[in-house]
Amino acid sequence: MNTATQTLNAKSPQAMTLNGSFMSRRNAFDWLFALLVLAGTAFAFMRYADFMDGYEKAILVGSAPAAIWLGWFWRPLRALMVVVAALSLLAIALYQTDAGAQLARADQAFLLKYFISSQSAILWMSVLFFMSTLFYWGGLFSRRVGDSFELLGSRLAWVAVTLALVGTMVRWYESYLIGPDVGHIPVSNLYEVFVMFCWMTAAFYLYYEDRYDTRRMGAFVMLVVSAAVGFLLWYTVVREAHEIQPLVPALQSWWMKLHVPANFIGYGTFAIAAMLAFAYLIKQSAGETRWYKLAPLWLLGVVLCLEPLVFRQDSLDKGGSYWFVYFGISALIVAAIMLGRRRIAERLPSFEVLDDVMYKAIAVGFAFFTIATVLGALWAAEAWGGYWSWDPKETWALIVWLNYAAWLHMRLIKGLRGTVAAWWALVGLAITTFAFLGVNMFLSGLHSYGEL
Repeated sequence: MNTATQTLNAKSPQAMTLNGSFMSRRNAFDWLFALLVLAGTAFAFMRYADFMDGYEKAILVGSAPAAIWLGWFWRPLRALMVVVAALSLLAIALYQTDAGAQLARADQAFLLKYFISSQSAILWMSVLFFMSTLFYWGGLFSRRVGDSFELLGSRLAWVAVTLALVGTMVRWYESYLIGPDVGHIPVSNLYEVFVMFCWMTAAFYLYYEDRYDTRRMGAFVMLVVSAAVGFLLWYTVVREAHEIQPLVPALQSWWMKLHVPANFIGYGTFAIAAMLAFAYLIKQSAGETRWYKLAPLWLLGVVLCLEPLVFRQDSLDKGGSYWFVYFGISALIVAAIMLGRRRIAERLPSFEVLDDVMYKAIAVGFAFFTIATVLGALWAAEAWGGYWSWDPKETWALIVWLNYAAWLHMRLIKGLRGTVAAWWALVGLAITTFAFLGVNMFLSGLHSYGEL
């Protein structure tokens, strides 16, 4: 299949528009989904309007057309939203007793205890993301049933995303069961945002997987999701981060509901671009034996295996056995890629497809990261009296923004492609990771809410 045909095979909205107008392609299920969203929004407004300020009411009303458009734009999201809503409402119902809602029901009701309380759902999410990663990699290495492995990996990723969202929604409800002054949307600390990073990154990848009609990219993208899950589990053990805590005063703002999700769309899509850049470089170096041509592999090995050294000694002592296992798994991953790089290269999509998805992921991420940065400035003005204070987090956010702005400029104006673009995307992920975690670990400032 030639390059032009492969690129056009991506089921892009522009290509689909040629087959008819957006509205003319709506079917009965689309309209039923729209009615369900509107009915749910109306119910929430009538029941909870007294607890919301004007901004929150506007967010609720605006979320209805946004949800409908998303479900129409990409139809798998219809089923995802309906299933998440149904399971979340079931969990809320199971918390009810004759004396009112009780948080203790999380350890008493069978479904809550083992499946759909927030912590249970998030633990299932973690297991399923790991399993999904294994099956995607099984598909890359298998000679006979690779498609079956990859299909199962994709299905498990969908279930993991579903349970992550259920866990997030139920955690939101559980926070209000602790106390009305404790209740908040769960995007306020490292534990909660890592859950969001996992499902958001996986969901965006699944979109590209569907649009480009290939599951061969999943093995690399799910590596970064599994790495995030690994950090999440370690952080839960070391810091007991799954415990719901009241918000600090600076986070008690409706701006958080907009700024943080927009930020993590950027982080997630930048991570996707970087992992596809890594796949691009592996495909390019498949036939190489010279050590410097295999730089992506040994560099990955150094980063993965030595990553624990960046943490403080007390954190390493608490999670010593965890990091020992982590080191072993990282070494196995690097060795497997090194030994099987020719097989992997054969099964990966073409350079053109990898490059195109990398570009689109960065473009989406840059747009949302820009929105998040503007929203963050407005939030800072409200919380601290100034739009910009050169706080370390703000400074590194600007560095991230400038990095990807330069990448897109070189792509659109100078036609940047290939090896340089791939390496730049990988460097971009390193910069983004430092802005996200490194600032909390090594610097201090107004944004230091997550403890490592």
